[in-house]
Amino acid sequence: MSGEGGASRLGRRLLKVRDRFVAERLDGLLVTHGANVRYLTNFTGTSGALLVGTSTCRLVTDGRYLTAARALLAAPDGPPDTELVPVERSYEATVSELLAGTGWPRIGFEVAHTSVKTHRQWTDRVGQAGQAGAQVPELVETYRIVEQVRAVKDPGELSTLRRAGQMLTEVAGEVRRTLEPGQRELEVAATVDHTLRSGGFERSAFDTIVASGPNSALPHAQPGPRRLAEGDIVLLDFGGVHDGYCVDLSRVATIGPPTEAAQRLHAAVADAQTAAIEAVRPGAWASDVDGAARRVLEERGLGEAFGHGTGHGLGLEIHEEPRVARRDADRERAVAAGADGPLAPGMVFTIEPGAYEPGFGGVRLEDDVAVTDDGCEMLTDVGRDLWVVS
Repeated sequence: MSGEGGASRLGRRLLKVRDRFVAERLDGLLVTHGANVRYLTNFTGTSGALLVGTSTCRLVTDGRYLTAARALLAAPDGPPDTELVPVERSYEATVSELLAGTGWPRIGFEVAHTSVKTHRQWTDRVGQAGQAGAQVPELVETYRIVEQVRAVKDPGELSTLRRAGQMLTEVAGEVRRTLEPGQRELEVAATVDHTLRSGGFERSAFDTIVASGPNSALPHAQPGPRRLAEGDIVLLDFGGVHDGYCVDLSRVATIGPPTEAAQRLHAAVADAQTAAIEAVRPGAWASDVDGAARRVLEERGLGEAFGHGTGHGLGLEIHEEPRVARRDADRERAVAAGADGPLAPGMVFTIEPGAYEPGFGGVRLEDDVAVTDDGCEMLTDVGRDLWVVS
């Protein structure tokens, strides 16, 4: 197969997934997590499953999405060798009948995305088929098979994320120009969300964070009625979805001239982010990037003020692999859980160290990077100065 577009692009993804599940001695994989189904098929419906075999696939969905799914499978860039299976009685019944009828001895399922109730329904129905004399599969728990493939972006994905980063940079500039003393946090959040849409994004990637004064010491504060007041630190964290892919940015403003304490926090976090960015290279571990940021803050006496990880992967979801977090003493366990591992070209993630002082405020600076052959590429380019609102 050749070329980045068309069926070959999805075909390459399916081949990588097949290689992984065959290595786990599986004959097929039932994919039920929406982002994973989309990654392998381009299907964007909210209800669907994909049964991937070693040579063919079956896409299950209900009547709301059948017309779109048929068009998708017929398109030149649709998934290769994929059959559409309409839901008839119920989603669980259709999937169970599909599983029971494959004749495959071992089929994996995404345990992290399957409820106990759904799994019980599958096993009960498949078991009933076995009692009737059919050869039925063993359902095997799998972890992160598709997610590990998604962690390394292909050139088309990188192009989309690069454009999304440029768009988010432009949105940030517009948001900065609209900030005024006296605005409520909720007003600012509404302006951010409107600016994301008018800037070309499909939607916000998550609930926009606008936190002022002491609220900014809460890393994931929800915007409320508080007005931006003189002397406040204002933490803004927002992101958008472009062509299905998420980008994310955090910046900090002060209302009026910044206090010495605000300048100290901001300078420390900016230096920590610089150190983390400089640590990104192929072969470095994700925890090495976290460690670079953490050491700077510890040296400034702010180690205890940094209570979260340094970053998270970006892609079809706002939080995906790789995770950029503190090193686990049990490295093997961390790798198995997707909590650490060596970086590779094509990985895309945020770098967002922060420092928070309860009762006063907090600072977080966040940008998006892509790992290259010799370092990283900045996908957002906003500048890291402290925004002063007068």
